[in-house]
Parts: sequence; structure tokens; C-alpha cells
Amino acid sequence: MDRLPIVYVRGYAGPTAGINEQVDDPFYGFNRGATHVRVGGDGDPTFYQFEGPLLRLMTDEGYQLLVRGDQHQYLRGAEDASVPPASLWVYRFYDQAATTFAAPPHESLPERLLGKLHRRVTADGFDIESAAAGLYDLVELIRRKTGAPRVFLVAHSMGGLVVRCMMQKVCFQADAEGHPRSPAKDLVARFFTYGTPHGGIAFRLAALDRGEQVFGPAGSDIFAPEKMYGYLEPKARFGDLPPRSADFDPQRLPEQAFDTDDVFCLIGTDPRDYGLSRVPVGPRSDGLVRIERAYVRGAHRAYVYRSHSGTYGEVNSEEGYQNLRRFLFGRWQVRLDLAGLPGDLPEEPVWQADARLVIRGLPIVMTEQSAAHWCPVQLGDEIRRRAGSGGAGVAVPVAGTFLLDRDRLRYALTLRVFSLREDGGRLHLGEHLEQVPAWADTLVVDVQPGADDAGLTAWAAWNSAVDGPPDRFDPITEGLPDGARGPLEWRREDRDLLADVPLPATARALTVLGPDAALRLAVRDRQAAG
Repeated sequence: MDRLPIVYVRGYAGPTAGINEQVDDPFYGFNRGATHVRVGGDGDPTFYQFEGPLLRLMTDEGYQLLVRGDQHQYLRGAEDASVPPASLWVYRFYDQAATTFAAPPHESLPERLLGKLHRRVTADGFDIESAAAGLYDLVELIRRKTGAPRVFLVAHSMGGLVVRCMMQKVCFQADAEGHPRSPAKDLVARFFTYGTPHGGIAFRLAALDRGEQVFGPAGSDIFAPEKMYGYLEPKARFGDLPPRSADFDPQRLPEQAFDTDDVFCLIGTDPRDYGLSRVPVGPRSDGLVRIERAYVRGAHRAYVYRSHSGTYGEVNSEEGYQNLRRFLFGRWQVRLDLAGLPGDLPEEPVWQADARLVIRGLPIVMTEQSAAHWCPVQLGDEIRRRAGSGGAGVAVPVAGTFLLDRDRLRYALTLRVFSLREDGGRLHLGEHLEQVPAWADTLVVDVQPGADDAGLTAWAAWNSAVDGPPDRFDPITEGLPDGARGPLEWRREDRDLLADVPLPATARALTVLGPDAALRLAVRDRQAAG
């Protein structure tokens, strides 16, 4: 895949005091890695060195981090089309709001104390629309100086909202000289977000939501879902609330602005490791952003057990990096569905599924939805929502990833299906066995890119059917009985290659899955599509 320039956009820094702290970092924190793996053999966090996303992109993908004292000044002084496209850029939009780059004024003691207080509750010099307009100018400058047709945008938290303001509003407005701007789809190839509150930030107490919207200390009112209308709608002004007649959904990225197939949202599921905000935000979050508000509708997603920021944060995690790398550079897009499910499922019992995807050779989980992390696949609800008027053949997505067009790889998808009974909104525990699945198994898939650049060869088997530990067999089908050892047979449907692997008999005996249930692999060649 093309090595296009990568532009990083950081998240919310808080009031001026927080901004001053962040601008002292040359790369706004995107250079930071991690040294903690959550639990070791003795129950304590274990040392594991992940050197950070910027450095890893340099070593894995050959990117350059060009500074020369000031990245922006370096770009402005370079000849057009002279800068390497495979380069990393950090958008330092907070610098203009910092007070550390000017000599402090002479102040009396009361003035100094009031000024210190002011810097802790306000963020003078920053507004999201100016930051979005500045991002547009930076992207155009990078394109001109590198000769690259488009860029990759990578954003953490509020940075994703800055990007969306650019895509959905700034790009539809004229610049300061009255010239029309280019649409985002002509500027940006792919857009990746870490923990962005695409649906705003909601608290457990309605009074806090109201306070966020009305008062918004230090500019935090931009996270109020209703106020997002003002900077996401082209004809609105900041502060405008959506009229009652408007069908406004902050998590919707309009097709005319950008294709959601080129958007990836990394969703954190650990609410415990992110400061005091975890108290008002609560579970089903990364400590700040609720899980159901952390994605653009229709975009690709991965769920990782990481918090919004900090030692166990998303941005400085290898989970985040491995998903980022594959989304930006992976040739093959893969979706894994539970297919052939019955569409006439009764309301009771409640059916849920845990899903976990791992790759051989990586020390992390690529994506994991589980009840323990507050985000299982609500299997029954998804079936009913997709079944419409009833019938069979319903397909429910359970995981997705992107494959690098490199060496042979092994993937493993672990599925666990649970049933629960509820009585008046509470769990009915009369015949309940906690955390005992009705069915559990792991599908092991070996993938080999075609030597003639023509496609993929894949072998798949359920671990329960393999005669021994899976590490003994490559391809995995070598561990199956004779006659079932061939590769998957693909069939084409529009732009996708499809292959079905029937579920084991134990799974197909469940009401929620049914006799025709299979795990469907849908593969799309992004290179051909692009």
C-alpha cells in the first residue's frame, strides 16, 4: 500500500495550565510508549517495552520524522514535492493558546494568583473551528511539499472531533480569501481515531451533562452532544443547538463528506485507569468516553482493554499500534460474521457472545468484545435487528481486521456464546451457571498471500476438531481427519470473496445459532478497490 504522509492530531489538554504542560512535549505525547503489561505470573504488572507509535512506524514502515527545529517551518521552507511522502507530522494547534512562549508580564501578587486561577479554568486562544481550519491548511501544505495525493489522519480523543469539523464543515466553506476548499475525500485517504467521543461525552448524572453544555469550563462544552451540531453542520454556528426538526446524529459522518469505509475507531473498554473522570462516567467506557459513543456509525472498529490515556492508555499501547498499522497499510480487509442464523428468535432467553481475535507472533489481543469488559456482542438483539420481517440466513459481524500483504500468518478467533434469563430487568439465577458458556471454541485460520499477487489462500479449522495442540500443524487442517485438509473455497459476491466454515454440531444445536450456522470470512482486496 502507498506510504502517504501521516498527520497526528492530539486530544483535549484542558485549561491553559494543561495546554502549557502539553506544548513542552515536542510531539504532543504521540512519541510515548509503555512498559507495563497488565498482569504477570505473580499477579503484578509485568515489564514489556513498547517503544511508541512514532518510533515503531519508523522501524516497521520506513517513515521519517522531520523536524529541523520546527516541523511547520521546515515544510514552509522546503521546495514543492521535495519532502519524502513517508513522513510523520504532528499538528501543534495548541501552541497559539500556550503562555510559555512569551515573557510573563509584571504582575502584583493578587494579579498573579488570579492569573494562575484563570489559567486553570479557561483555555483562551483555542477554539475547535480555528483548529480545524488550521488542520486543513497543514494538510494542503504537506500535500504540496511531499507531492502526495492525500494523507493519513490519526487522532486521539478530541483530535478526532477537530478532524471531523474539518471534514464536515470547514471543507464545505470558502477560505479567508473566498476560494472554495477541497472536499475531505480529496485530501484524506484514511482516518483513524483513538478513543474519540464521536457521540460526545455523557455522564451518569443529568446535572453534569447540563453543566457541560451550559458552562463548559476550559472549552469542554465541545463534548456536549447537542453542541456538536454547531461545529459539524456546515451552515450552523458554534453554540447553535440542533432544531427539533433536524435529524442530527453526531456519530453520523455524511457520505458527501467522507467514506466511512476509510474510517477506523479504536474503542477502549477499561474504565478503571483514567483519573477521577471514571467516577462520573462509570463502566461501559474507557474512563472518559462511553463505549457506545466512541465510534462513527458504519466505520471499522476494534475493542481493546485499555483506558483513555495514561500508563494503560490506548495511544501508547501496542494494541492501538497494531490496529493502526494494519488499517493504514493492510491490503486485505477481513470481516468475520456468524452467518446462516435463524431470523425468528424469541425474546427469551437473552443471548450474548464474547469474541476475541489474536495473531500469532503478537503479544496483544487485536480486538475483544466480552461481558467482562462491558461490551459483549448482543447476539439476540443483533439477529432481531437484522432479520427484519423474519426468515433465515441472518449474518451478525463478530470481528474484523486487515491483513498485511506480507508473509504467512495465523489468526485465531475465540467465540463464547451465553444465554441469560431476565425477570423484571434483573437476572434470573434459578438455573444459572455464571460464566459457563453454552458453547465455546476457537477458529484457527492460516493465511498465505498469493505468490502471483492474485489473492489469498486460507486454511481454517475449529480447534475442537484438531487432533492435538494447534502449534503442531501448519496449515491447521493437517490436524483434521483425512479428507478435510484442503484450503477454503472462495466464492465471489460483488467486491468480496466469501467462504463459510460450518460451526461445530454443539453450536448448531443452540436455538440462537441453528442448523445452518457458519463462521463466514469476507475478504476484500483494498488495492483492487482503490
